[in-house]
Amino acid sequence: MRPNILLALATAVALASALPVHAKDSAAVRVSGAWIRVLPGSLPNAGYAVLHNDSNQVVDLVSADSPAYGRVMLHKSVETGGVSRMLPVKQLAIPAHGKATLAPGGYHLMLMQRALPVKPGMRVKIRLHFADGSMLESEFLARPANATGISG
Repeated sequence: MRPNILLALATAVALASALPVHAKDSAAVRVSGAWIRVLPGSLPNAGYAVLHNDSNQVVDLVSADSPAYGRVMLHKSVETGGVSRMLPVKQLAIPAHGKATLAPGGYHLMLMQRALPVKPGMRVKIRLHFADGSMLESEFLARPANATGISG
């Protein structure tokens, strides 16, 4: 009977180790004013928000994902010599007891490879992933291409 118990325990441990590990929810960061600029057709969309860090430590945003998009990247818009470009960014530091703003003309989430139809008025889930292994899921309000902000 003992070999069966050992086999059952070994099987349980093997199965448990194969289960996906879920990131802990971020207790330090909260999101406000989250919105997406929806462009026509297959053009990439952009996500904007204010990320508030209520902790005593800097928190680094390192990636994001969404079930509505095949790829989400952190970018920064820069202008050099009168030419505006978007550059990928590896991480965005959110200062302790401070905020980082994702806004048109600056840092933003580049939302590519639309997997689901996204239309103005919809709310789209985006998960933000931080360097400490935590994550935060937030809803972003889809706005039309001519929007300039959450109320614009």
